[in-house]
Amino acid sequence: MDIKTDIIKLLIEMETGKYSNILLNNFFNKNKYEYKEKSFISEVFYGVIRNKIFLEYLIQEHAKKIKKKDIFYLLEISIYQGIYMDSDEKGVVWEAVEIVKKKYGNNIGNFVNGVLRNIFRNYKNIMEKLKKESRYDILYSYPKWIVDVFKEKYNENYIVAMENYKKPAYFSIRINTLKYNSIDFEKYLSIKKIKILNKIGEVYYLENGRILESDLFKEGKIFVQDGSSYLAALMLEGKSNEKILDACSAPGTKTIVIAESMKNQGEIVAVDVYEHKIKLIRENAKQAGVNIIKPMCIDVRELDSDKYSFNKILVDVPCSGIGVIRKKPETLYNKNPLDIKKLSELQYDILEKVSKLLIKGGTLLYSTCTILDTENTENIEKFIKNNKNFIVEKINIDYNINYEYDKLGGVQINYNEEYLDGFYFIKLKRVD
Repeated sequence: MDIKTDIIKLLIEMETGKYSNILLNNFFNKNKYEYKEKSFISEVFYGVIRNKIFLEYLIQEHAKKIKKKDIFYLLEISIYQGIYMDSDEKGVVWEAVEIVKKKYGNNIGNFVNGVLRNIFRNYKNIMEKLKKESRYDILYSYPKWIVDVFKEKYNENYIVAMENYKKPAYFSIRINTLKYNSIDFEKYLSIKKIKILNKIGEVYYLENGRILESDLFKEGKIFVQDGSSYLAALMLEGKSNEKILDACSAPGTKTIVIAESMKNQGEIVAVDVYEHKIKLIRENAKQAGVNIIKPMCIDVRELDSDKYSFNKILVDVPCSGIGVIRKKPETLYNKNPLDIKKLSELQYDILEKVSKLLIKGGTLLYSTCTILDTENTENIEKFIKNNKNFIVEKINIDYNINYEYDKLGGVQINYNEEYLDGFYFIKLKRVD
């Protein structure tokens, strides 16, 4: 029962605007739990955030305004368990009541008991009603404006897309090829009886995250990284002795992929505007055994083209993160159309300024972790129109993943992809 109390504290802390993944990682670093307990905490914590709008709707339909946050979140946790985890409903209700009675007494315990029992009795009918009324924004917990975007982008497939992006994320790690190799890693997984679900290049999707407790992680032989992030860096095709710019580098996982493709020979200038993120880049590079990364704390738009020039540039711009909502489900609730407009303007400005640092014949790869055309195709379309000396280079992907090309030749990992995040990337070449 103390575990649920901790989850409640985490959910309350989320209200301060913290990122779910960082908050949970810090929590596990400070608190010792068995692996099964960590798995339970993670599933419930992310599950409640993922289904926030629907859980709140169910509570509001069955109770007056609940002022105490801990009781409200306990109800959400209990509902999530009963509906989405196939937990025994009677057991879930009993546990919730016992937690509340210890703190607030029998009256509040009876209140929680009544609310939960009514919800478990009625939720299936409520879900059917929401479907008939096409209230998929409530049913799948999406802001209405996002639903409209999905409708426009995916047409009759928008509901499937909404469902798919609400599925839990798979755990993935990448091998550091400077220190390790696939053969030894797969032998290790076999010995430890850890099942491989999918493999994209050096990225492995595993059935659980136990590997993070191993020395492999501590020694920098493996890193947590998604296949989309890996591909975005890989498609830049860094080569030994080149000078490359990673324009928005933190935390440095893509930078390290580039360094590995360069065989740790050459130079990568890794830029970020925050000193604490520069520190993180340094730490990750050191752990990976990479010594060609030169972190620089500056707004990349301020780099002088008279002083700096690069063979290749990765521009992984700040974005809305709508393509990674499986991993960061709160992203949906803290963005609005005005935010997207401001982001797209920032992205374009970064792209425009950074492109001036590319040598003639050089390659620039623009990437985002979003599916929104405003941040992707529309930005590139505008850039090509205003910069006739850049052309799109075809990206060929030799892996079995679900993706599509946009009208310009950019790659969008789409909603049918079960494992990878919804990244967009496009390769541009300076031809003047």
